[in-house]
Amino acid sequence: MLGIGSTRRRADAARDGEADPLAPAQVSRVRAVLALGGVPACDLGDGVQQVRLRLLERRARGLEPPGDVGAWAAVVASNLAADWHRTHSRQERIGARLTELKPWGRGNGEDPEARLLALDVADGLEALPKVQRQVLVLRFYADLTVPQIARELGVPEGTVKSRLHAAAKAMRARLHEREVV
Repeated sequence: MLGIGSTRRRADAARDGEADPLAPAQVSRVRAVLALGGVPACDLGDGVQQVRLRLLERRARGLEPPGDVGAWAAVVASNLAADWHRTHSRQERIGARLTELKPWGRGNGEDPEARLLALDVADGLEALPKVQRQVLVLRFYADLTVPQIARELGVPEGTVKSRLHAAAKAMRARLHEREVV
């Protein structure tokens, strides 16, 4: 294990652009903390990059490097693991809520034209960016209000409103282009 002096020298070298701000032993420790925190192996590399980014952000703000970069990185990795779980549990709750909804247009004898409209709407939703698709589905399929969507996604209400506006505009344009509406 590296000593504090060695860690500080490495941080000083990194500040001058000479080396990676995280030593290989620190990278291993960060990966271990993330893995123990339940982050899947496919996301461990992203977690290490996030820790590097936070360290570089500290440097960019003119802050001194942490006294023990390894310990600091482990705490940041632990926080990232907690954030990962919050995000994924939120996505699971949204998915569960959507699967509880009765699929629109199935089993109620609707006409073929309505089915084509449903397919065009589904294609339009699929073409939207994930964040826009998410708010449209929550608003119009799950029938959530803007404040409820904001709470569910953990974003400000203004963000939900702007995403809804952009998504509705894109859907309108796509449906107009396909001469559906």
